[in-house]
Amino acid sequence: MNIDLIKTLSVITEEEKEILSGKKTINKALYYDATKDTSADNSAEIDSARVLKNGKLIDIRPHTRFVHFPKHTHNYVEFIYMCQGETTHIIDGQKIVLKEGNLLFMNQHAVQEILPASEKDIAVNFMILPQFFDVAFEMMGTDANPLREFIISCLTKQGMQNNYLHFQVAGVLPIQNLMENLIYNMLNNVPNQRTLNQTTMGLLFLNLTNYTELIKVPKNSYDQQLMLKLLRYIESDYKNASLGDFAAKEKIDVYTISRIVKKNTEHSFTDLLQTKRLNQACFMLRTTNIPISDIAEMVGYDNTSFFHRLFKRVYNMSPRAYRIQSE
Repeated sequence: MNIDLIKTLSVITEEEKEILSGKKTINKALYYDATKDTSADNSAEIDSARVLKNGKLIDIRPHTRFVHFPKHTHNYVEFIYMCQGETTHIIDGQKIVLKEGNLLFMNQHAVQEILPASEKDIAVNFMILPQFFDVAFEMMGTDANPLREFIISCLTKQGMQNNYLHFQVAGVLPIQNLMENLIYNMLNNVPNQRTLNQTTMGLLFLNLTNYTELIKVPKNSYDQQLMLKLLRYIESDYKNASLGDFAAKEKIDVYTISRIVKKNTEHSFTDLLQTKRLNQACFMLRTTNIPISDIAEMVGYDNTSFFHRLFKRVYNMSPRAYRIQSE
């Protein structure tokens, strides 16, 4: 990471000075609503009104080092980017060591605890209200994308088994560049900051969906682990993918997988596979001159007549009409 950014983020804050002078706890006034009781376990909720001033939808602050941060939740979405060193988090009872270059995303329902960090452990906390993501989600496209929608649901929906996503993306240069740009923009209050931040966040999500093999979800979240595997399988092997093949690879019966898919997506495996195949067919119709019969075979439909009927049922036009309209 840029050395000047590291120097800026490394500055000892007033809160940290108090801790180094002997104070044993965080400054609760910086985080919690003073009218609420935060003494009970898991009851402390960091308030967006405390950390997002003047109507902001997003802000950043360096992670507070040298002290144990007790269990808490947030009434906003939080991202943590590890700029240097590492930090240890306990989220919903599971230990996560966040290493340099990696990202930790938590929704509003995660119960988080953070162990003390040293002076050279530099992390940035992003505090974000859900409406900030409107532009980012629009940039990810309006076409149905089950993998994208699964990631979004992890960040926004209550009742998911996993309240966090751990992206081990330290070696992915585009993501590192985007995170550095986002931090620079926010630290330096550059012109057109809101538009730049929302656009950069959109680019970040687009890039992250290309590296879903690097996503880690809670160990006890069996459904979500299986769903990520299945959605990656559909993304990469859509031409020949089948539920039976996936079930055999995972050594799970087809009925169990079907039930998990339906519960987590409200769709069947066939629906998800069809969505991927038709999205790919649309892309090829828009961007190539490949004959329609060949496109049908390339996306997994040997029966061209069936492909035409399916395409027309979904898009209310023939593949040929779609191609002409896209010119």
